[in-house]
Amino acid sequence: MERVEVLVIGAGQAGVAMSEHLGAAGIPHLVLERGRIAERWRSARWDALVANGPAWHDRFPGQAFAGDPERFPGKEEVAAYFAAYAARIGAPIRTGVEVTRVARAKGRPGFRAETSAGPVEARFVVSATGPFQKPAVPALIPERPGLTQMHSTAYRNAAALPEGAVLVVGSGSSGAQIADDLDRAGRRVVLSVGPHDRPPRRYRGRDYCWWLGVLGLWDAEPDPGAEHVTIAVSGAEGGRTVDFRALAAQGITLVGRTESCRDGRLTFAPDLAANVARGDAYYLALLDACDAFARRNGLDLPEEPEARRIGPDPACLTDPILSLDLVAEGIGTVIWATGFALDFDWLAVDAFDAAGRPRHRRGVSSEPGVYFLGLSWLSRRGSSFIWGVWHDARFIADHIATQRGYLAYAPPARAAE
Repeated sequence: MERVEVLVIGAGQAGVAMSEHLGAAGIPHLVLERGRIAERWRSARWDALVANGPAWHDRFPGQAFAGDPERFPGKEEVAAYFAAYAARIGAPIRTGVEVTRVARAKGRPGFRAETSAGPVEARFVVSATGPFQKPAVPALIPERPGLTQMHSTAYRNAAALPEGAVLVVGSGSSGAQIADDLDRAGRRVVLSVGPHDRPPRRYRGRDYCWWLGVLGLWDAEPDPGAEHVTIAVSGAEGGRTVDFRALAAQGITLVGRTESCRDGRLTFAPDLAANVARGDAYYLALLDACDAFARRNGLDLPEEPEARRIGPDPACLTDPILSLDLVAEGIGTVIWATGFALDFDWLAVDAFDAAGRPRHRRGVSSEPGVYFLGLSWLSRRGSSFIWGVWHDARFIADHIATQRGYLAYAPPARAAE
């Protein structure tokens, strides 16, 4: 039986960050990864994907990307970055090992993990599997001959798809970027747009990552009662603001949320105009906040009045398409850019609510000794981003160090009176 003090599951950005802080604290640990380091960056992303934040921002504090700090590194470069980082800090990562179950050890402290390489026991367990666990694909369109359906994680490039038009469902970063990628490759694209927020890529000479930082918005805490909607942002083509009107102007057909499919005919909600208007309102409100911050702090940043110009409504917005026939429209592929669901079936501990969501505070779960890292809104808005997960990992490492101190304490023996 292999025994370790801390078992970290997953060697993406969260697992590497966790290893760095545990190592710095002198806490023995082991990181298990079923694929390669940063595997999802390598094999669960499309070919043209780049980071959504510039190189100066989307990184760990201890290592910069080479080259222009304002550029957006490609997915392979990001994966190589984490592999090199892990090697530099000497992270004890074991790849090609899948963890199939973790449960409390019987009759003794700690946990027992069943893995493809044999059992491992640990006093503490950190789930560093990140937010992109189980692709969420609504069961709306029945399987039928001549129609290929896939999640955005399976998309690679336009040439790899069957012939025909493509319906992309989802207006977050993945949906908007994939639709644009397909359109630039000459495919006819229909994009189903739901509620979203869209920040400016750059404003007054600064990237939106900088603006969210100085405005304190990366540190916004999770609000259980708030509606968290997807954010449409892109680093593609050197970084551009996602503008759905502009996507329509270049030839992409916009429709509302995909609601149902019957006899090969899709129906869409009549909410396209409202969803685009909501995104515009978020965009303009953020520009207002940026301008106010610049005034208060006397920042000499070039004004950018043209950023407030909203283009004309395309025909698909003023005369919305509420249904279409898949065959008649020649749609051969549906790409579901509809996000992910959590999948903790392998973690058999009392750390989840009735809906299967982790119960935790800043990653410290309700099950003593179990921790979560890398989830969206774990402690703040930036928790699932590269730099944010690094800071969350430091907090968890400090918590583990404190718990080790408690567990190691033994009262001094008292002399018999």
